[in-house]
Amino acid sequence: MQTKDLDILETHLAGTLKRVSPPNDIIQRLRGRITMPAREAITLRLRDWRTLFFVFGGVMSGMLLIVTVARALYYFIGRRNPI
Repeated sequence: MQTKDLDILETHLAGTLKRVSPPNDIIQRLRGRITMPAREAITLRLRDWRTLFFVFGGVMSGMLLIVTVARALYYFIGRRNPI
C-alpha cells in the first residue's frame, strides 16, 4: 500500500470510530475499589523491615531464576544452531 492509501484509510477510520464513554455506575464502582493508602500507612509499611526484607529477597530470587532460565535457553538453543 502506498502512503496516500494509508492516509485515506486512516482518515476514514478516524471519522468512523467514535469514542465511547463507560456507564457512570461502572466508574463509581471502580473509584470505590481503587483507593490510595494514606501517607502514614505507606511509611508504616516501609518501616516494617521484615516485610521489606522478604519482598526484596523475593524480587532478587525471581530475577536470579529468570536469568538462569534465559542463560540455559541461550546455551541449549545456541548449541543447536551454530553460526
